[in-house]
Amino acid sequence: MSIFYCFTARIKNFMLGFTSATAAPLSYSRHKQQRSRWLSQLTQLIAFPTISAQPKHYRDIRACAQWLARHLAELGLHHVQILPGIRGSLPSVYGDWLSAPGKPTLLLYGHYDVQPVDPLPAWQTPPFQATIIGDNLYARGASDDKGQFFIHLKAIESYLRTTGKLPLNIKVWLEGEEEIGSPNLATVLKREMARFKADAVLVSDTEMLERDRPSIIYGLRGNLSCELAVTGPQHDLHSGRYGGAVLNPLQALSDIISGLHDRKGRVAIPGFYQQVKQLPPTERQTIRCCCKRDQQILDDLDLSTGWGEPGYSLYERMTIRPALTINGITGGYTGAGSKSVIPNRGLARFSIRLVPDQDPAQIAQLIQHHIQTLTHPAVRSHLKITSGARPVLLPKDHPVMTAAVKAVKQTWGVAPVFTRSGGTIPLVEQLYRQLGVAIVLLGFGLPDDNVHAPNEKFSLANFFRGIETVIQFLAEYGK
Repeated sequence: MSIFYCFTARIKNFMLGFTSATAAPLSYSRHKQQRSRWLSQLTQLIAFPTISAQPKHYRDIRACAQWLARHLAELGLHHVQILPGIRGSLPSVYGDWLSAPGKPTLLLYGHYDVQPVDPLPAWQTPPFQATIIGDNLYARGASDDKGQFFIHLKAIESYLRTTGKLPLNIKVWLEGEEEIGSPNLATVLKREMARFKADAVLVSDTEMLERDRPSIIYGLRGNLSCELAVTGPQHDLHSGRYGGAVLNPLQALSDIISGLHDRKGRVAIPGFYQQVKQLPPTERQTIRCCCKRDQQILDDLDLSTGWGEPGYSLYERMTIRPALTINGITGGYTGAGSKSVIPNRGLARFSIRLVPDQDPAQIAQLIQHHIQTLTHPAVRSHLKITSGARPVLLPKDHPVMTAAVKAVKQTWGVAPVFTRSGGTIPLVEQLYRQLGVAIVLLGFGLPDDNVHAPNEKFSLANFFRGIETVIQFLAEYGK
């Protein structure tokens, strides 16, 4: 009887994705009581309005760092510290578990800062009050990136609460400036090089192709964040008195913006595409076969037609091609009613996504010169580069990638698709270049998570399944 019971239990565990190394942690992670407690903890984490772009929230960011430090210590991590920023910049949080001699060391990275919530009226639920609707948790930071890095922490907990140990050495680093381009990252890395040394890095800050189609990202676009100010008269003017005689800075700004693209959707900056290499036909064919078709993307966005560089699919424009996007324009009167005024200033913010071989410094010079040629002599323009990050391509043949593929197969029942992302994670390129370590970009977000937009959400099914995937991954890489 006992032999039959043991045999049937082993069969059941195998069907559920259990192995001898992961049986206890997986069973723990699937317990209803644990999952309820984890959602409560995630709700506490999300409640901190950690908007790094707004100085009024710096106190909230530091309070969140303290919460995270306590949480890492409660998990059983060692050497937990709040690492101060450079010259008063925002802090990061560190903890480790290095009690697996002879095993590899894995650095787990995440960021606890979030994007601004504007426009607030567009939110259907309070942005910093986690709200479950159906199978999704709605809140700012739910998917980017609090919910995703919390997956790592709960996988660690599942091991330490059951087996009392991890299958490999772990370092955790949670930073607070990613959403403003990690401007102090290079200096922090140089200062903390010994602390962050690892054999590989796991980052969950990306999305899957779609529900039930997991993916591993092997390429990220770089980014330049720009702020363009156009000024005219010393102060606002009465439009009835001066209209027609004074160039409106907002009109001049609009003319400059319209000169950043040609009529077909290509970036019109001379020399912009000079370093952009064409992908091999085989890689483009893989993208066409594995990734979303144009109509699928348009249907997801409720759009009738796309826009952008001719000769490429929408997915290619989103991932393997560079892009320039206007992020916001301000100036003049925007209150209730009307005000007949010529504003003395207009401001636009835009970002430039870069692909491999494009150098951010060189592109910054090109855009600076182009804007000068577009600026009418009746106004003045000033371009400010607020942050920059290089694009990166990651090798797919490292043992840590093999471990990730096996973990995904065990959990999802299908192999992950290797693809590129149109987003930017400054740390990835910095770590890859400075530390020379392999990096796995294994994210669990979905394309419709409304990241950086109102009503951001995270799939609860992906949250819990993500925990199981990381449990399996730690075991595979620790073999």
